[in-house]
Amino acid sequence: MTFQPIVPLTGYLGWRFLERTLENQQSAFSESQPVKRATEHFRDKIGEVRTVNDLMGDRQLLSVALGAFGLDEDINNTFYIKKILEDGTIDDDALANRLTDNRYADFSRAFGFGDGALPRTGLVGFPDDIIDRYEARQFERAVGDQNNNLRLAMNVKAGIADILDRTNSGAAQWFSIMGNAPLREVFQTALGLPSSIASIDLDKQLELFRERSTSIFGTEQLSDFVDPDRQEKLIRLFLIRSEAANIGNATGGATALTILRSTRPST
Repeated sequence: MTFQPIVPLTGYLGWRFLERTLENQQSAFSESQPVKRATEHFRDKIGEVRTVNDLMGDRQLLSVALGAFGLDEDINNTFYIKKILEDGTIDDDALANRLTDNRYADFSRAFGFGDGALPRTGLVGFPDDIIDRYEARQFERAVGDQNNNLRLAMNVKAGIADILDRTNSGAAQWFSIMGNAPLREVFQTALGLPSSIASIDLDKQLELFRERSTSIFGTEQLSDFVDPDRQEKLIRLFLIRSEAANIGNATGGATALTILRSTRPST
């Protein structure tokens, strides 16, 4: 049976509890039998994979590969995933590069099927890199089953690092944030931006993200969010504002119910 994360609190208090217990909880989770079976199979077999079809033909391998990038739900989208892997990421018109969610490009680039004569699956250290990502993402997913906001908060550090590794352009980095659903929700909420801004022009969205970031965090440079204090402030604001919104929605719902009951005809 998979170890179930202990999340006794919500919001920022829940986050602080997770921070204090993360190392022990994640270690126990990684040693649970389902996770261990999956990672051991990956470590034993991934070196034999030379083509996209080799990977697609082993569902256990594919499950770990997708799970390492938070793409678990695509396990049955075989044609779609095969196309992403075969196209690679070198050409601008590659499928992964045309998707707004940059996790697909990270996934394709990591395996390298379409980017060179040989994939990266045979490289020393490749299995450990993917397994480390898989264990972290799966623990986040298990936390998310109890509290999705905490899952989003846990993804912040790795998500920002992935974007910074991919590009040095400030505008491109922000566009990557805006195109990555988990990171966008964290930044958008922490910056106090409404979800409705997704419907306006992308350049205007970029302007709003940068302006609000400068106002709240004193910088519009995504590289500055590597700083632990600034990253902690980002997560704190996200969780506090998310919790406040949830309380507001619950209060509004209760108020509406009270009004409805008070106007119900007596019998």
